[in-house]
Amino acid sequence: MLSEKFFDVLKNEGVVSIVTWGLGEPHIVNTWNSYLVVTSDERILIPAYAMRRTENNLNQNNKLKMALGSKDVLGYNNYQGTGFIVEGTGKFIESGPEYEMMKERFSFLTRVLEITVTSAKQML
Repeated sequence: MLSEKFFDVLKNEGVVSIVTWGLGEPHIVNTWNSYLVVTSDERILIPAYAMRRTENNLNQNNKLKMALGSKDVLGYNNYQGTGFIVEGTGKFIESGPEYEMMKERFSFLTRVLEITVTSAKQML
Protein backbone atom coordinates (compact mmCIF):
# COMPACT_ATOMS: atom_id res chain seq x y z
CA MET A 1 0.00 0.00 0.00
CA LEU A 2 2.86 2.42 0.78
CA SER A 3 4.59 3.38 -2.44
CA GLU A 4 8.26 3.88 -3.20
CA LYS A 5 7.51 7.62 -3.46
CA PHE A 6 6.14 7.55 0.11
CA PHE A 7 9.43 6.08 1.35
CA ASP A 8 11.34 8.71 -0.67
CA VAL A 9 9.43 11.40 1.23
CA LEU A 10 10.40 9.81 4.56
CA LYS A 11 14.08 10.06 3.59
CA ASN A 12 13.72 13.86 3.53
CA GLU A 13 12.78 16.03 6.48
CA GLY A 14 9.38 17.60 6.59
CA VAL A 15 6.50 18.26 8.93
CA VAL A 16 3.94 15.52 9.62
CA SER A 17 0.48 16.61 10.79
CA ILE A 18 -1.76 14.10 12.52
CA VAL A 19 -5.47 14.84 12.87
CA THR A 20 -7.70 13.04 15.38
CA TRP A 21 -11.21 13.73 16.56
CA GLY A 22 -13.09 12.39 19.52
CA LEU A 23 -16.39 13.87 20.62
CA GLY A 24 -15.25 17.46 20.11
CA GLU A 25 -13.34 19.42 17.53
CA PRO A 26 -10.60 17.87 15.42
CA HIS A 27 -7.14 18.11 16.99
CA ILE A 28 -3.84 18.45 15.13
CA VAL A 29 -0.42 17.45 16.42
CA ASN A 30 2.85 17.62 14.49
CA THR A 31 6.01 15.56 14.27
CA TRP A 32 8.80 15.04 11.71
CA ASN A 33 9.22 12.69 8.74
CA SER A 34 12.42 11.33 10.28
CA TYR A 35 10.48 10.13 13.34
CA LEU A 36 8.25 7.77 11.34
CA VAL A 37 9.27 4.12 11.38
CA VAL A 38 7.47 1.75 9.00
CA THR A 39 7.21 -1.89 10.03
CA SER A 40 7.42 -4.83 7.63
CA ASP A 41 3.60 -5.05 7.61
CA GLU A 42 3.38 -1.30 6.84
CA ARG A 43 2.22 -0.06 10.21
CA ILE A 44 3.71 3.32 11.08
CA LEU A 45 5.30 3.83 14.50
CA ILE A 46 5.79 7.35 15.86
CA PRO A 47 7.53 8.29 19.11
CA ALA A 48 5.20 10.20 21.42
CA TYR A 49 6.21 12.38 24.31
CA ALA A 50 3.04 14.40 24.95
CA MET A 51 0.18 13.78 22.47
CA ARG A 52 -2.28 13.39 25.38
CA ARG A 53 -5.24 14.92 23.53
CA THR A 54 -4.41 12.73 20.53
CA GLU A 55 -4.47 9.69 22.80
CA ASN A 56 -7.78 10.74 24.39
CA ASN A 57 -9.33 11.24 20.95
CA LEU A 58 -8.13 7.83 19.73
CA ASN A 59 -9.61 6.21 22.84
CA GLN A 60 -13.00 7.61 21.75
CA ASN A 61 -12.56 7.21 17.98
CA ASN A 62 -9.53 5.31 16.68
CA LYS A 63 -9.58 6.87 13.19
CA LEU A 64 -6.98 9.42 12.15
CA LYS A 65 -5.62 11.27 9.15
CA MET A 66 -2.03 12.26 8.59
CA ALA A 67 -0.43 14.61 6.08
CA LEU A 68 3.27 14.55 5.23
CA GLY A 69 5.48 15.68 2.42
CA SER A 70 8.78 17.00 1.22
CA LYS A 71 9.70 19.70 -1.25
CA ASP A 72 12.82 17.67 -2.09
CA VAL A 73 10.95 14.76 -3.74
CA LEU A 74 9.53 15.23 -7.22
CA GLY A 75 5.79 14.76 -7.48
CA TYR A 76 3.46 14.26 -10.41
CA ASN A 77 4.60 15.86 -13.71
CA ASN A 78 8.00 16.67 -12.14
CA TYR A 79 6.34 19.06 -9.68
CA GLN A 80 8.93 20.20 -7.12
CA GLY A 81 7.64 18.52 -3.99
CA THR A 82 5.06 15.90 -3.15
CA GLY A 83 2.94 14.86 -0.22
CA PHE A 84 0.62 12.17 1.03
CA ILE A 85 -2.62 11.93 2.96
CA VAL A 86 -2.64 8.77 5.05
CA GLU A 87 -5.78 7.43 6.67
CA GLY A 88 -5.93 4.70 9.24
CA THR A 89 -6.50 3.76 12.83
CA GLY A 90 -4.26 4.53 15.74
CA LYS A 91 -3.45 3.39 19.24
CA PHE A 92 -0.71 4.03 21.75
CA ILE A 93 1.61 1.29 22.95
CA GLU A 94 3.62 1.42 26.17
CA SER A 95 5.47 -1.89 26.19
CA GLY A 96 6.68 -4.75 24.04
CA PRO A 97 9.43 -5.28 21.48
CA GLU A 98 8.38 -2.44 19.16
CA TYR A 99 8.16 -0.03 22.09
CA GLU A 100 11.67 -1.06 23.18
CA MET A 101 13.06 -0.68 19.63
CA MET A 102 11.55 2.80 19.39
CA LYS A 103 12.82 3.78 22.86
CA GLU A 104 16.37 2.90 21.76
CA ARG A 105 16.02 5.19 18.73
CA PHE A 106 14.08 8.01 20.42
CA SER A 107 15.00 8.18 24.10
CA PHE A 108 12.52 11.00 24.78
CA LEU A 109 9.37 8.97 24.09
CA THR A 110 6.87 7.97 26.75
CA ARG A 111 4.65 5.96 24.40
CA VAL A 112 4.52 4.97 20.74
CA LEU A 113 1.70 5.93 18.39
CA GLU A 114 0.99 2.93 16.17
CA ILE A 115 -0.90 3.63 12.94
CA THR A 116 -2.51 0.88 10.90
CA VAL A 117 -2.74 2.36 7.41
CA THR A 118 -5.96 1.93 5.43
CA SER A 119 -5.04 4.30 2.59
CA ALA A 120 -2.11 6.44 1.48
CA LYS A 121 -2.81 8.80 -1.39
CA GLN A 122 -0.18 10.91 -3.13
CA MET A 123 -1.49 14.47 -3.44
CA LEU A 124 0.99 16.35 -5.65
